Amino acid sequence: MKPQPRTPSRTTRPPFGLVLSSASPTDIVGLALGEPRQPDAGVALVVTPNIEHIARLRHSRPMAKAYDNAEVIVCDGWPVHLYARACGMRVARVTGCELAATLMRRTSFPDWTRFFFVVDRAETAAELEAWARRKGLEGRVASFIPPFGFEHDETLCNELAGRIRSHGTTVLMMAVGAPRSEIFVDRFRTALPPCWAFCVGQAVKIELGMVRRAPRGWQMVGMEWLWRLGQEPRRLAGRYATASGGFLLALLEDQFRRPAARSRVSSNAAS
Repeated sequence: MKPQPRTPSRTTRPPFGLVLSSASPTDIVGLALGEPRQPDAGVALVVTPNIEHIARLRHSRPMAKAYDNAEVIVCDGWPVHLYARACGMRVARVTGCELAATLMRRTSFPDWTRFFFVVDRAETAAELEAWARRKGLEGRVASFIPPFGFEHDETLCNELAGRIRSHGTTVLMMAVGAPRSEIFVDRFRTALPPCWAFCVGQAVKIELGMVRRAPRGWQMVGMEWLWRLGQEPRRLAGRYATASGGFLLALLEDQFRRPAARSRVSSNAAS
């Protein structure tokens, strides 16, 4: 069933110009596994904005273009969700972890479903092979480990897009983080097969049990970021500081101007 458009009311101002989907993880996964996408439908990109994404949208045209062309934008980050509610959008928070869990914990999949995972290391690919065996998906799951900065290598990206197409992929899981995942899918969308592409970063490793997610209580009060910072302080401290500053600037800018909602997102966001 095709998601219906959400039209903002006169009292609702789309945060950062984004019309966020109110679909649940079950709804979105149901669309991805409900029926094969038509050959001319192209890629259905699902993006999960957090404060880092919003900060990047201010100065990265490729990232902004990916969001312009996204099929579904869910409200991931807790500050993004809080601001969306303040803008009058009654949407639930949907995280990349919830999307990955809803998809990967299913007990059965349609016969035509074929997964392709773009991951960070060989250990992740090995865990995915074990997951495929448990789910009875042998022969229908493939993976690729790109080098850092792969999105800038035209030849490599074309090779990767070709592998994804040759595999007959119907669900593409981009698990190498932002903005690499979003930019690759959008830039090479014409070379990719008609599939659903989920940009979920660390969520795949969390679902495979390779990374521990914050306890439920931390999630409920919006402190999952602090839990992750405690686990990987060297990698995340500078990144979080930069993202926080960029997000605050984006919020201030959004308050002083009323950007139009991104047209493609508006026409494809689930109600």
